[in-house]
Amino acid sequence: MVERTGSTNSDLLADIGAIEGDWLVALAQDAGKGRQGREWQSLEGNFFGSTLIRLRSSDPPAPSLALAAGLALIEAVDTAAEGRDLALKWPNDLMSRDAKLAGILLERSGERVVAGFGVNLAMAPQIEGRATADLGGAVAPKAFAPLLAASFARMLDAWRSAEPDAFARAWLARAHPLGTPLKVHLNGDAYVSGTFAGIEPDGALRLDVGGEIQLIRAGDVHLR
Repeated sequence: MVERTGSTNSDLLADIGAIEGDWLVALAQDAGKGRQGREWQSLEGNFFGSTLIRLRSSDPPAPSLALAAGLALIEAVDTAAEGRDLALKWPNDLMSRDAKLAGILLERSGERVVAGFGVNLAMAPQIEGRATADLGGAVAPKAFAPLLAASFARMLDAWRSAEPDAFARAWLARAHPLGTPLKVHLNGDAYVSGTFAGIEPDGALRLDVGGEIQLIRAGDVHLR
């Protein structure tokens, strides 16, 4: 754990000496980032950490690593703060009721992938148009780090050994209900609305649009 860095994802991905299972956790970030290049507000007392995965030829499709990361995160938060109403939201958010509690960012360089986690342990950032939540300081970053590391190690092993459809079902069991209305921002001004119809084994979103299933592999999801 370091006191301060720019981005745990960027630093770990650039570290050519890092091996699978290594973690970089910072108490503060100056250049935290979210999906699609957005800034991640790194507020004091929250968790910012990344871990490295080295892909193997026998691994499931790399995009489905997001499922393992999500399951590891929700398991760790369950352990740290019991009794929370938590749900995973595709592709990379952890929700507390309808408010965002945490986010995940996966970045890849060759066969190396970093999974970065930002968790609102103490403070919820103000984001225009989005509800946010925090754990009210129920756990400190230094205590949360080993919980998440242990959960991720277990989920990474399960991701590699379980049948892909079974692993997708495990993620689905912790997600918002089937039939939830969704609005998906694809790119630019392009949106598509429908209802949640599950996920594919490779992690793609199944969106029911007027009775037709569309597979979404990249986009931002809003609960309508």
